[in-house]
Amino acid sequence: QVQLVESGGGLVQAGGSLRLSCAASGRTFSTYFVGWFRQAPGKEREFVARISRSGSTTVSAESVKGRFIISRDNAKNMVYLQMNSLKPEDTAVYYCAATESIFYGSDPNRYNQWGQGTQVTVSS
Repeated sequence: QVQLVESGGGLVQAGGSLRLSCAASGRTFSTYFVGWFRQAPGKEREFVARISRSGSTTVSAESVKGRFIISRDNAKNMVYLQMNSLKPEDTAVYYCAATESIFYGSDPNRYNQWGQGTQVTVSS
């Protein structure tokens, strides 16, 4: 098992930037595929971005492509989500999730380890 803790959320104006962090416990963090997901009130959980074990492969949702960048630092057991050009529709609780499976996909059901989430609010 891996424990995940998100941080870095907050209130930001539209067009601004925010950097989310996901801190993971354990010495086997580098074996996990990690994804960022978000959920707004009354909406389904939505894929945002994912990253492979080494960080060599990254994928972003179309809604955030060109604005959000996912990265990881396995030496620090950290995954980041740099969010630029934020829009009000980006407002949601953001979660990081992990799976040890070799999974090149965005299905949240394949991610079995989840953090508690961090709130991101973008004002217009």
